Amino acid sequence: MTTVDHLVGLLLGTEEDWPTAFTEILRRVGPVADGVGRTHAFDVKRVTIEPFDLRYKPRHSLVIDRLAYWYYHPREWLKKIALMDDVYLLNSPFTFQSMEKHAAYCAMMRLGLNVPDTVLVPYKHPLDNARYAYTAERYNRPFDLDAVAEELGYPLFMKPYDGGAWVGVSRVRNSAELHAAYDTSGERLMHLQSSVEGYDSFARSLSIGAETMVMRFRPELPMHDRYEVSHGFLSPDAGWEVTTISRLVNAFFRWEFNSCETLVRGGDVHPIDYANACPDVALTSLHYYFPWAMAALVRWTVFCCATGRRPRLDLDTSRYFEIADRSDLSYNEKLTEYGRLADDYFETERYLDFCASRLSHVDSVVYDWVRSPEFDKLLVDTVQATYPAAEHDRFVAHFRGLLAAWVNDQSV
Repeated sequence: MTTVDHLVGLLLGTEEDWPTAFTEILRRVGPVADGVGRTHAFDVKRVTIEPFDLRYKPRHSLVIDRLAYWYYHPREWLKKIALMDDVYLLNSPFTFQSMEKHAAYCAMMRLGLNVPDTVLVPYKHPLDNARYAYTAERYNRPFDLDAVAEELGYPLFMKPYDGGAWVGVSRVRNSAELHAAYDTSGERLMHLQSSVEGYDSFARSLSIGAETMVMRFRPELPMHDRYEVSHGFLSPDAGWEVTTISRLVNAFFRWEFNSCETLVRGGDVHPIDYANACPDVALTSLHYYFPWAMAALVRWTVFCCATGRRPRLDLDTSRYFEIADRSDLSYNEKLTEYGRLADDYFETERYLDFCASRLSHVDSVVYDWVRSPEFDKLLVDTVQATYPAAEHDRFVAHFRGLLAAWVNDQSV
């Protein structure tokens, strides 16, 4: 039997917890046979930032990027290996550069999703560019910020059009807060967005390849308490809609490692944020859901490499817009059709069959590892690196309890 070696690159910031977990689980899973006479072996290496020749050939089969959204140099390296070398990237560096929050809102509004009303307002302060100032003087029309806000209705949110990590996001309740937020926005281009008041649930959906986990999220709480361990908090219809929207967004933009935030009020689902280049997968955030995330990331990585899945840089948006423009389909019928396109992109049936026939041992590998002293050491090390010394004992006990609950639920 022929052995095919795959190098998986991790392009990281300062993260240690999930990269350590991913690497260890992949090692424990071991070589995987593809059913046509080949065995696929995997190694993991962290990518370093250095000068690169545009014609050099990388050894990577796949790269998981957690850095390039924020930094230009690694982003250009990703573009090079995607365009020239067909290295598989979980998220397209092209759409994450151009399809930021603003374009993502536009695309999903075009597809008929219930995105809250949103207005883009000009810069508070002109850019440090002589041409911009000259052009703005001639063509930027005066506008009444209060009138725009009053038409949307208070309360509302002001947030950067390309934002991330909730930086620069302000809840605005009146004119004074509106002008205070706008005055501090400086050279950042901002959205004003209607608030969905009185919502029943805030759902955060983490999608990794063809899998999605919908979690109840409480943004008002400290990070270690934001993801509530709650099963069945959405109705079957709302759960289907939230999951379908998450998969639609990712298939549309060619994102395979992304999170989507939706507010559910009554029977209505409102997507509010779904362009997250670095979705939260920290052990101290996800806790109970961390083992699932690592298992899904390993499964999708192995599937893409072992099956020779080809990266898709083209968007083919017309297929989605043709559905959006059909007057004979209801909203739910359009979502169903979008879901079929997402299944086609993610090769969902092929993926599920591969997992069942070639990766059925992943869950037991993760279960055994989470119960191991090695995982407990990772948990303790992560807590010690994250929290002040006086809080170490408290948070070690807190996360041990949540992970013990996960272990118990798997054995039921």
